[in-house]
Amino acid sequence: MPDIASPLPIPASRVADVLKVAIDVAHRATRPELQGLEHVPTSGPFMLVGNHQLLGMQDLPTLVRELERRRGVRVRGMGDSFHFAVPGWRDLLIRMGAVPGTRENCAALLAAGEAVLVFPGGAREVYKRRGQRYELLWGERTGFARMAIEAGAPIVPFAAVGAEDRFDVLLDMDSRLAAPARAVARRVGRPDLGTLVVKGSGFAGLPGTDRLYFRFGAPIPTTPWSGRASDPDARAECRDLVRAEIEAGIAALRARRETDDQRALLPRVRHAISS
Repeated sequence: MPDIASPLPIPASRVADVLKVAIDVAHRATRPELQGLEHVPTSGPFMLVGNHQLLGMQDLPTLVRELERRRGVRVRGMGDSFHFAVPGWRDLLIRMGAVPGTRENCAALLAAGEAVLVFPGGAREVYKRRGQRYELLWGERTGFARMAIEAGAPIVPFAAVGAEDRFDVLLDMDSRLAAPARAVARRVGRPDLGTLVVKGSGFAGLPGTDRLYFRFGAPIPTTPWSGRASDPDARAECRDLVRAEIEAGIAALRARRETDDQRALLPRVRHAISS
């Protein structure tokens, strides 16, 4: 898949426009909560860095659409290469602003003044193992820090909660029963996948209807590490600061959720109807 640089405009798409309208309609009932929106710049370049929730695409459309609607920012997501190997799906992602997650694309987007969305945990966080709910599975990755430092772009850390609670992981790749699946994953070059079987956390095994919550922290300037993008210590300092902010945000959102009288879907629908 060739690199897609940001000077190329996002292609117009009637399908994408219809999806935006559908998301807006859905949000009248689902009522996602976004805290700290004032911390999100209205123009780039900047990098949004957050936690990937289980199965990934549960909350991503909400995040991208609400940032566009409320802040006028069209974020450019860095997507895993396997997304762009699927005809049709690849075209939709491109029309929604996503690009393959390569260093070249990220640098081009930031150089063009774009807002770039990065999940350092990647597929490893999307396909978690049992007992890893809301964990940041970044390992020692510092690639996002390198790119932000090189571009001199601030990093806006954000936390996301809600989608992770809609499903429970029943079987993961660590199980003895998963030996054949592990062999296949290694063969196709995806040893990072952990989830194998999930069930919905709602009634009769259906997906739960937990509200989606997002919390944006104050932008973290990368100027303190200017000129040190190749320094592992500088990248690690930047990464650890961002990670700490996201973890604090996750804890705050989980606490907020426990006191939210509209956490469940039915109260949110009732509120939408009454208002």
